[in-house]
Amino acid sequence: MVDTVRTPAPDFTPTELRDVAEILRERYGAPVAIELADSELLLDPAEGAMTECPTAYWKARGAQFVVFKVSEARFRCQFFYTDADHYGTGRDEYDDLATCVLTLLRIQADHERESAGASSGATAADLGGSEYQGPATL
Repeated sequence: MVDTVRTPAPDFTPTELRDVAEILRERYGAPVAIELADSELLLDPAEGAMTECPTAYWKARGAQFVVFKVSEARFRCQFFYTDADHYGTGRDEYDDLATCVLTLLRIQADHERESAGASSGATAADLGGSEYQGPATL
């Protein structure tokens, strides 16, 4: 049972928040409201202690995003649609905030395209087909 909370990570700096806001403005073409919160994360399962981490949160295009500052210059991130529908980037931590946010946005955009049924851009030749056969007939 977890019964302790470790020392919180340092807050996002004004420069870090400005950088995230600029990345989001460039991505969405308009300012995006960033809310600040605190989250308790289990950073080291072997220790069993939760760590309070500053969290940057925003919503865009039906998704919700969080970036956690887990220590000085170390970040984690994820996006989600519902409480049960969470996605990460495949990487546990980043040592660069811009890379963290940009990767998160790219992964979410890829997920959004896949969910909408957009193709990967692969051609029939890429998939092993020699020529287009058209849609299946019923």
